[in-house]
Amino acid sequence: MDRRQFIQVAGGGIIFSAAVASTGCTQHMPAAAVAPWNAPGQETDVRRWILSYAILAPHSHNLQSWLVDLRTPDEILLRCDLARLLPEADPFSRQIMMSHGAFLELLDLAARERGMRADIFLFPEGSFGPNDIDQRPVARIRLVTDFKVTRDSLFAQILHRRTNRSKYDAARLVPREAWQTMTEIIKSYPMHFGFVGLDQPDLIRRHRAIAAEAWRIELSTPRVVMETYKVLRIGEAEIEQHRDGLVVLDRIPVLMSKLGLFDRTKSPAPDDYATTSQVKDFNIRLDSTPGFLWMVTDSNDRSTQINAGRAYVRVQLAATAVGIALQPLSQALQEYPEQAKPYADIRSLLGLSQPNRVVQMWARVGFAPSVGPAPRRGLDAQLVRI
Repeated sequence: MDRRQFIQVAGGGIIFSAAVASTGCTQHMPAAAVAPWNAPGQETDVRRWILSYAILAPHSHNLQSWLVDLRTPDEILLRCDLARLLPEADPFSRQIMMSHGAFLELLDLAARERGMRADIFLFPEGSFGPNDIDQRPVARIRLVTDFKVTRDSLFAQILHRRTNRSKYDAARLVPREAWQTMTEIIKSYPMHFGFVGLDQPDLIRRHRAIAAEAWRIELSTPRVVMETYKVLRIGEAEIEQHRDGLVVLDRIPVLMSKLGLFDRTKSPAPDDYATTSQVKDFNIRLDSTPGFLWMVTDSNDRSTQINAGRAYVRVQLAATAVGIALQPLSQALQEYPEQAKPYADIRSLLGLSQPNRVVQMWARVGFAPSVGPAPRRGLDAQLVRI
């Protein structure tokens, strides 16, 4: 943001600019917010040891809606925290279920590392319907010592896994062998994995265009923006307090928030700088993207959504192992009415004429500067109180 933009936002450019110059406002991720990434595996109870890795799974909006019950010995009961949903952006909780699948996959990897078999029974009290989820368990997991269990090399990548929203290296091709590895790593899951790279520039441009339009729509839909604002953590103090959500450490928005100039009680207009600057920034990142991947299923029941989440985190871990960054592009896959056209466009681009087929994941792929981990609330915050 240049000085003229300071004046437009603040209404008093000289005072606001002076504040920037005097404070510097350098912000860093609080150590306490990322402590779970630094000390997993130090638990003495085997279930807590395993769970200390499972809670590092990716989650939509970083809500961490996993709720774990350890009251039955040798068992883990996983529920969804119904206070941590996205009813506007994810009205049917499809992405929430995928996030629970990612949790279960990391749990399974960690159990294998301890020579244990995780017997996972999905929806032991019955599956949720297509529109809503409730208090019934998502999964019951029984841990059994099994000398035949084999370790999975993906476990070693859990602590290095990141969702990387940076600008990618636009000229660096994702190697064919990397795509092949990502394809092979989920061959046990019934889904269709596809990808496109720089060798198909016309297709790349069409993917970028759909993603850009879906992002613009999301930023122009007030109720969805307000839902995001509720989980926006701006600056060190908010991040350390909540240890979840979408974090902002950039100097300008942090300073604006401190001065009361970042109003999170109302959605900005489509032509406000808060909106247009985000659209511009995201388009720059999209234009740098050298590859896209997608995962399609032949149905959309809750177990399929769980398995899609398990498959996605395996792909992400495999990509991490070879230095490749991923960022899910959830907007065009979201089922609220304003996204109907991008939703139809991405289906058309992928050749999905059968209505039962669903794009569960769409992500940008490439090489990017390394980023730090996202905040985590910690295991105790996600346990059912005894």
